[in-house]
Amino acid sequence: MVKGLRLSDEEALKFHAEGKPGKLEIRATKPMATQRDLSLAYSPGVAAPVQAIAEKPDTAYDYTAKGNMVAVITNGTAILGLGNLGALASKPVMEGKSVLFKRFADVDSVDLELDATDVDTFINAVRPLAPSFGGINLEDIKAPDCFIIENRLREEMDIPVFHDDQHGTAIICAAGIINALYLSNKNIKDVKVVLNGAGAAGIACLELLKAMGLPNENAYLCDTKGVIFKGRTEGMNQWKSAHAVDTDDRTLCESLKGADIFIGLSVKGAVTAEMVQNMAPNPIIFAMANPEPEITPEEVYEVRKDAIIATGRSDYPNQVNNVLGFPYIFRGALDVRATKISEEMKIAAANALAELAREEIPDEVAAAYDGPRPQFGPKYIIPAPFDPRLIVRIPIAVAKAAEASGVARKPIDDYEAYANTLKARLDPAAVVLESVFSHAKKMQKRVIFAEGERENVLRAALSFKTSGLGEPIIIGNQTAIVELAETIGVAEDLLKDLTIYDTGEAKNRLSHLDYLYERLQRRGYLKSDCERLLAFNPHVLGACVLAAGHADAMVTGESANNSQVLEYIRLVLDNKPGKRVTGVSLALFKGRPVIFADTLVTESPDGKELAMIAKEAVSVARRLGYEPRVAFVSNSSFGHPEGARMQRIKDAVRILTEEGANFEFDGEMGPDIALNEKIRKAYYPFCNLTADANILIAPGIHSAGISVKLLRETGSVTVIGPLTTGLEASVQLLPKGAGVSEIVNMAAFAAYNLSKEEKIASSASSDKHKSEKKILNPA
Repeated sequence: MVKGLRLSDEEALKFHAEGKPGKLEIRATKPMATQRDLSLAYSPGVAAPVQAIAEKPDTAYDYTAKGNMVAVITNGTAILGLGNLGALASKPVMEGKSVLFKRFADVDSVDLELDATDVDTFINAVRPLAPSFGGINLEDIKAPDCFIIENRLREEMDIPVFHDDQHGTAIICAAGIINALYLSNKNIKDVKVVLNGAGAAGIACLELLKAMGLPNENAYLCDTKGVIFKGRTEGMNQWKSAHAVDTDDRTLCESLKGADIFIGLSVKGAVTAEMVQNMAPNPIIFAMANPEPEITPEEVYEVRKDAIIATGRSDYPNQVNNVLGFPYIFRGALDVRATKISEEMKIAAANALAELAREEIPDEVAAAYDGPRPQFGPKYIIPAPFDPRLIVRIPIAVAKAAEASGVARKPIDDYEAYANTLKARLDPAAVVLESVFSHAKKMQKRVIFAEGERENVLRAALSFKTSGLGEPIIIGNQTAIVELAETIGVAEDLLKDLTIYDTGEAKNRLSHLDYLYERLQRRGYLKSDCERLLAFNPHVLGACVLAAGHADAMVTGESANNSQVLEYIRLVLDNKPGKRVTGVSLALFKGRPVIFADTLVTESPDGKELAMIAKEAVSVARRLGYEPRVAFVSNSSFGHPEGARMQRIKDAVRILTEEGANFEFDGEMGPDIALNEKIRKAYYPFCNLTADANILIAPGIHSAGISVKLLRETGSVTVIGPLTTGLEASVQLLPKGAGVSEIVNMAAFAAYNLSKEEKIASSASSDKHKSEKKILNPA
């Protein structure tokens, strides 16, 4: 551990160091198990593609990874907001950029950190890389070097070269401006724009707006010296001079008088309320300085209720976030084998983003918002980064613009088929978790972390808090938790921000005794048994705190088996009326999610129980934004081979049919039939599923559990869960030995599940229990 670090810093270091250091690895895409495989992969098998590429260079895109490979390159002279810390220090950032490429658009990338601060040296190092990559993403290079480097490389290389710090920001900013002008009923040709911050991003924003129709004389660029006017000599360079205007204005304050649009890429506090007051009616303010904007939305709204505001921050509406752009822009450029990213492609990306924000948002995006469903308007002019439609809309717009501007070497013949391939690249795990996390941040639920004396649980609770996901309540002995915090290096001020339900205080335990004894006295429990449960079983105590109304949700079980933990919890919490407690596990394969049930509760369910399990799984699927398609899976497929156990599956199908269930279902069938449309259509055309199943109901907990555990251990499938459903309160059980990230994920699911469900009326005893005053002791 590095001394003096806050927990967030230490967690980041641990995240990067655990397992394989860093965030990237290289995996083979072809089998490498036999001598034949190796012979095909290397010698002599490589001779054929080598000769083919030598004869026809474009076939490199067919026989190698070049067509899906981007180099992320920097010299570390302008790392995020940290400045010039050198090439080596920039490597975590560049690895992170590569991860974003893969996560959002399934683009493979390699990070290259060049120890080259001289412009010519840098260019000479990058130029020869063209045969290796389909595109070059430049990152974190100081101005004005970045302008020179990008311009020369674009001229000298036959693949796209894109400095995201400039153009990524410009494209997302332009998309927001398009919609803000639309809402304000203004035309880009008539507005006055003032941009503060004459660095790489600022100049790129201005240039793109001018390419979209903003007149030169209407664009005012400011830097630390004031307005860049014709004739100014102080602090000038050729890039600033290109945007000098003929004006008597000398300060930012003067230039903002009557301005329609302010764009800030400068520093906190650069704009005052008085400046905003002097702007034109319906002012558009993009205050994008990070981490603090030039002026906050609150400050703007105090003086201008008619303003439309965007920032670079995720905790305000209308975030200008580069991740909305660069992955998808490169996706489209790579897929048409573009020679460069033209102005037309940038404008197409901006227009596509703007159009997307004006459309009705899908359920999976709406689920991440608290309150009314977001709709196009002053506080929703830029799509959310987790909108699953981005992977289709932006690459298609970019690809079409590449063809129209003459830079596409391989135009796309069938855009409908292309759209389907893009959808298949979507990472379902990212979509689900982003939606759940966003919702948790909005709802700010109180979540119990029941095993607070466990290191990973304490770390997760702190991460849950510092990530803004909600309010953790840690159950455990306060003295032990403080000692653990000191041991693992938690900053004292962070610990003080947490709520600890101190089990060392007898009154905290005993305040729940009457309630618990009343529930258990006719189930063989003595009062002394209940005292011991409250003193030594954090699962039971946590459930009591939840039942008392002092929290909204709970996660527990990192130190025990799920089945045992669930038994303890059910001593305190009942089923929701008409519901069955069920465990569903969400397996996220590339391109598809599949829910398995029941993976937690029922050993060998009968037909009625299988039908109820299916309905619980359908409920979870719909809460996560999926249209459910249920397959009752078994070793038998529609009567062959026959088996005694198959009757209960047939009973479940019959029961759902008689009930008129409002979702697709069928069975019994093998998993291969449930998940392979080609087999279904060829051999079982009568099957009721219109597409591959996304919910698999197993005939028993043994088969469901074995399937999920095998998938989890392969490492190629993300498994979330089991997610518990059917209890009267939101409780999620942790996999035994869960890591910090896994615990945080499940805590977010606990908050998400509760907020999506209707409140259940409490029993009289529960109401009485909730009325008793309890004490939560801050550490």
